[in-house]
Amino acid sequence: MTEPAESGRTPRALRPLQRSRLYEQLVERLLALVHELDLKPGDRLPPERELAADLGVSRASVRQALVVLEVQGLIAVRHGEGAILQESRTDAAVVSAAAAHQRRLPDVIDAREALETKIAALAAERRTDDDLTLIDAALDAMAEEIGRGERGLSGDEQFHAAVTAAARSALLADLMDGISAAIRESRIESLSQPDRPQVSLASHREIAAAIRAGDPEVAALAMREHVRLVSDVALLRDT
Repeated sequence: MTEPAESGRTPRALRPLQRSRLYEQLVERLLALVHELDLKPGDRLPPERELAADLGVSRASVRQALVVLEVQGLIAVRHGEGAILQESRTDAAVVSAAAAHQRRLPDVIDAREALETKIAALAAERRTDDDLTLIDAALDAMAEEIGRGERGLSGDEQFHAAVTAAARSALLADLMDGISAAIRESRIESLSQPDRPQVSLASHREIAAAIRAGDPEVAALAMREHVRLVSDVALLRDT
């Protein structure tokens, strides 16, 4: 993988930022940095700490901008490796897509609350022993990912898929599948928040307990609280 070139000067993309429209400016700067350093797919971006120091912003702000790029598939954030470039796009296209993602996110949250609350209630009524085994396996998978220092994305997705399957509603499953890409975006956004993976896992365990107990009202309430909890993301707090 290509490392940033030693040129003896600071790239223009790393000059200090103004505070207005910070996340958009950071996205623009990161894209400019990719071009200035002539990074190719598979190359690693500079570490968060280095970017934050050079740009004069917090690591949390840099992390938020990286999440925006990850949601769009431009980078992959890998534990122990950092941000790896996947592809390049023009600045205007990326910033426009980021703004569209920000506008769409509240609607995705509304859809998740409406659909998944009902799904959890049905799962509590209809689950089988096999369903509970799959739900438990998803919880274990997410816990293992978090234990390795990862965000638990795969285990999170596995858990919600297992609950949806336990509800045994083909139409609800189709509706969830129809917004799966948007849900994945919101999942990346949520699990990138500080301490969110552990909090989300604990919330999953509450949902699973209610489903195991066969209590649809408690399961629905637990899922509603979960969706609201994981919907607290920096991108919406900054609007």
